[in-house]
Formats: sequence, structure tokens, C-alpha cells
Amino acid sequence: MNENLIITGGIYNIILIIFHISFWRIFNWPETINTLNRTNKSTIQVLNISITFIFVIFAYISLVHTKELLNTNLGNTLLIFMSALWLFRAIQQIIFYKLKHKASLGLFLFFIGGSVIYCIFWTFRSSIPVLFDHLTKLTR
Repeated sequence: MNENLIITGGIYNIILIIFHISFWRIFNWPETINTLNRTNKSTIQVLNISITFIFVIFAYISLVHTKELLNTNLGNTLLIFMSALWLFRAIQQIIFYKLKHKASLGLFLFFIGGSVIYCIFWTFRSSIPVLFDHLTKLTR
């Protein structure tokens, strides 16, 4: 079950890769982004390309290193931070986009889903002591 969830997370990230690559077409960036100054125009595109690459990394790790994610301290730490990223993104959805439109609510739920995919392994394996042990070692 745990491995299937992580593989689902890999597929989740592939969906996001496709979505982010499509931003130029979806948001008509060749025209709409030209109203920004050069710095802002470049920053938006660089950030989008960079986060897309992060999704490639997450998908690769999830699909190729599934067992390591579940069975090592480093893997558990990565799962925690991957889950935290999606929770953080869900919170940003509320702050910046509100939940007034169905699309915004749908994205909020999608991001919550990503957080759940990567943190649900705690339900099946008590990794919280591992996290606290890891954090204790870092503070020494």
C-alpha cells in the first residue's frame, strides 16, 4: 500500500509537469506576459521552469526510489518535506486566489491531495519518532 501511494505521488508530479509546461499556452504568456517589465517577465518564467524541474525530481524519486523513500531516514525526511510543500501550496491557494471559484477550490483540494499522498505513510508506519530523532541529532 505504501509503495502504491508513493507511485501515485510520482504520477501526481507528472501531471504537474505537464500542467506547468502548458502555462505558456494556458495563460497566453507570449502576449499577456509582455505587459510586465523584463525582470518580472523573466522571473515568472524562470520560477515556472525551476518548479517544473523540481516536479521532475519528485516524480523520478517517487517512481524509481520508492523503497528508499519509505525505508530510510533520508527518504522519510524527503516525504515529509514533499508533503509540507503541497500543504504550503494549498495554504497559498487560499491566501492569493481565495476559494470563490470552483477552479480555485479544485486546485486547493488537489494540493491537499498531494500533501496526503506523501504524508499518509505515517498512518501505516510510525515515522514520527524517526523525524524527532533526526531533528534531535541536528540540534546537537
